Amino acid sequence: MPKRIAPLSDIQVNKAKSRESDYKLNDGYGLYLLITPTGGKLWRFDYRYEDKRKTMAFGAYPAVCLADARRQREDAKKLLANGVDPAEMKKSVKQAKTALKENSFETVAREWHSKFSAPAAGKWSKHHAVTIIDRLGRDVFPWLGTRPIIEIKAPELLSILHRIEKRGALDSAHRVRHYCSQVFRYGSMVCAGYHLLP
Repeated sequence: MPKRIAPLSDIQVNKAKSRESDYKLNDGYGLYLLITPTGGKLWRFDYRYEDKRKTMAFGAYPAVCLADARRQREDAKKLLANGVDPAEMKKSVKQAKTALKENSFETVAREWHSKFSAPAAGKWSKHHAVTIIDRLGRDVFPWLGTRPIIEIKAPELLSILHRIEKRGALDSAHRVRHYCSQVFRYGSMVCAGYHLLP
């Protein structure tokens, strides 16, 4: 029968000192605190998945406290019980967040703009291209620029158009709506894995 490991206390974690080489303070059920010679305190979780030993990082103390590390361990154990590798799940979630960030409205709009304003595209004059990016930069990017394009709803865009109309710039509001429509169309193609050619 495996030896029962006494769980760590907050005081033990807080007072752990560095040594000449890495060492571990075990909390049990695969969770431990790795203390490095430089004084780093790193939460790690050892587990087996498909007969392979794996280690997962949960973050550094004190940013991740003992209770948080234990919660992460329990979450990982639930995934394992359902046949899911917790490290792969964490990686997938991180990739999804990165993809959302990369597909922010401003990122997609600038990509759309660069494709259609390129001399080879022959779509827009230089003056027209500058006008488009200036209008987007002034009227849209400050409010929607960092938002993932797939999360933006019609009422949000409508409030931006109303703001432009209140300045008495009805023509600008109409044009900005048209540009945004083109960006959303382009973005839907990019998110679906297609790239529109200029």
